[in-house]
Amino acid sequence: MAKFFAPGYFIFLFIMSHLMSIIGKLKTYWNASSIPHELLSLDIAARLSTDSDAIEAASTDFGNIVKETPAAVLYPSTINDILDLIKLSYNTHIPFTIAARGHGHSVRGQAMARNGVVVDMNSLKNNYRTGIRVSWDASLGFYADVGGEQLWIDVLNATLVHGLAPVSWTDFLYLTVGGTLSNAGISGQTFRYGPQISNVHDMDVITGS
Repeated sequence: MAKFFAPGYFIFLFIMSHLMSIIGKLKTYWNASSIPHELLSLDIAARLSTDSDAIEAASTDFGNIVKETPAAVLYPSTINDILDLIKLSYNTHIPFTIAARGHGHSVRGQAMARNGVVVDMNSLKNNYRTGIRVSWDASLGFYADVGGEQLWIDVLNATLVHGLAPVSWTDFLYLTVGGTLSNAGISGQTFRYGPQISNVHDMDVITGS
């Protein structure tokens, strides 16, 4: 049986929805004000976003258990953008938190930064200097030089072209290389070849120093 509601109900619902929308925008504006002014004067300011959709997406992860709202989201075009961000956090009078985010399959909010800056690593895929380079020359060794923003499924596909494959990868391949390495990279091959971190020859780490 259909139910009908009085017009007043719909007016109330509209007002509440409108208020919630305004509150969300005000919250985003307030968070943006916590960004150090020095950050807005850097070149990377053009790649910072305080858009409500970007902030909301960076406030949660796959588990939806922890929620931390950042002040902004950085979409880096180069590694130097991340370096500049970390340097500023070190040198500013009020340091702010920074978190790297791949696809958001993080553990207990690992990829979140309350009132800080979340770095969207996916945007680095558009940079030709990062990516996936596979060595299949026996004299040089068989290895893959991979950016932390790359997905394991893409790494696997790139190596298969040369008849190779990573010796250890996670059972779910739509995770970033940097994300799984930050949690050791345990998989079904670990008992034989060790976790992913045991199969890394060298790694570039951005410290900002």
